[in-house]
Amino acid sequence: QVPDGWDALIITFIGAAEAQRAQIGWVDPADAAYDQPGLLRDDYYPGDIGFDPLGIKPEDPEELDLMITRELQNGRLAMLAAAGFLAQEAVNRKGIPVHIST
Repeated sequence: QVPDGWDALIITFIGAAEAQRAQIGWVDPADAAYDQPGLLRDDYYPGDIGFDPLGIKPEDPEELDLMITRELQNGRLAMLAAAGFLAQEAVNRKGIPVHIST
């Protein structure tokens, strides 16, 4: 059971994170042309909000593109693996821990 108010707290934190990301990446609607809503800033790279506490972001743009591509491919592979787990559960009606322990 989730305590009362927990979902409101999560929504608040997600909303704050998305608002910060929007301020970093997008031009203020008051400053954008009428025919260009949702205009990205010139110095914004999609997904790069400046969060790098470990300092692993490469300085070289080509190396950064390669790192981002690898991360996307890793996420796609993880989604395929999760789909495989779900398909296996749907076929034989046994959970993942049952298959791991046997």
